[in-house]
Amino acid sequence: MNKQQNDFILVTGAAGFIGSFLSKRLLETGKKVVGIDNLNDYYDVNLKLDRLQELKKHKNFVFQEVDIADKDILMSIFQNYNFSVVVHLAAQAGVRYSIENPDAYISSNLIGFYNILETCRRYPVKHLIYASSSSVYGNNQKTPFKETDKVDSPVSLYAATKKSNELLAHAYSHLYKIPATGLRFFTVYGPMGRPDMAYFGFADKYFSGKSISIYNNGDFENDLYRDFTYIDDIIEGIIQLLRKQPIENKGQAPHRVLNIGNNQPIKLMKFITTLEECFSQSLNKVIEFDKSFEPIKPGDVPTTYASTDELHQITGFKPTTPIEEGLQKFTDWYVKYYQKV
Repeated sequence: MNKQQNDFILVTGAAGFIGSFLSKRLLETGKKVVGIDNLNDYYDVNLKLDRLQELKKHKNFVFQEVDIADKDILMSIFQNYNFSVVVHLAAQAGVRYSIENPDAYISSNLIGFYNILETCRRYPVKHLIYASSSSVYGNNQKTPFKETDKVDSPVSLYAATKKSNELLAHAYSHLYKIPATGLRFFTVYGPMGRPDMAYFGFADKYFSGKSISIYNNGDFENDLYRDFTYIDDIIEGIIQLLRKQPIENKGQAPHRVLNIGNNQPIKLMKFITTLEECFSQSLNKVIEFDKSFEPIKPGDVPTTYASTDELHQITGFKPTTPIEEGLQKFTDWYVKYYQKV
């Protein structure tokens, strides 16, 4: 293949939740997108294929089934295309699964990320945006979480790999002047989301006639708090950042890490009752989940709460979608997609 003359944006993890929504938004605004994904079976592959089907309707979308752990294939893709920007979202996700299958995290999140950095070094890009995670904050007691907080005590392998990504990106940015932005995502949710996320699992359990497990010991006074961020807000934040790459300043690497969250954490039980109300609206009947309460899981953290001041200062944007609106869009999609009416 001859090297393409026009600028392309590379989106890794293009069949994933955030990756597919971002690719769709880019394509709708006339951008040319190369999407790669290994289509692994961590969750229902059919959902990934359906996301891809939407993207393939666009003539400016190119998809290649690629595992980012394969350095040679990645190099060949970078050689063939003139990428202006790389948005690296491919990763093995999930805190709890990292306890069951650590190998997947080392392969994708460490080796795969190193390969992305190497390709960006060999074939320079204007901006590398990559996914980090709010999990890097661990059991941080100070809220809201700020990018300047110390994050040297991860409580899961997943969090450790994401913190490692930030360190590696900083080193490569310093050595090779790669403009790079890491995004610490805070509990992203919405239609066509990840089935391994709690809200999606609650829906699956309800329609299977099973009780949902709530990992807060039934302690409503000291409940878990989560900063739930609607998918459209995540995508808008990324879009705003594409052409706002960091610059080298007085010897400082052109690298930064930003929170992207809703800045409005809510109690887990409030989230669950809102989800019940939204499903009641979607189904036009009152529903209530059968609940069982269990101890907090290893690797889970009691609170996630994002300070988004830095993101707002750079872009003028702050996520604003209220949980009631976001969950209603999810339940409407879920009921239609899985034909529950």
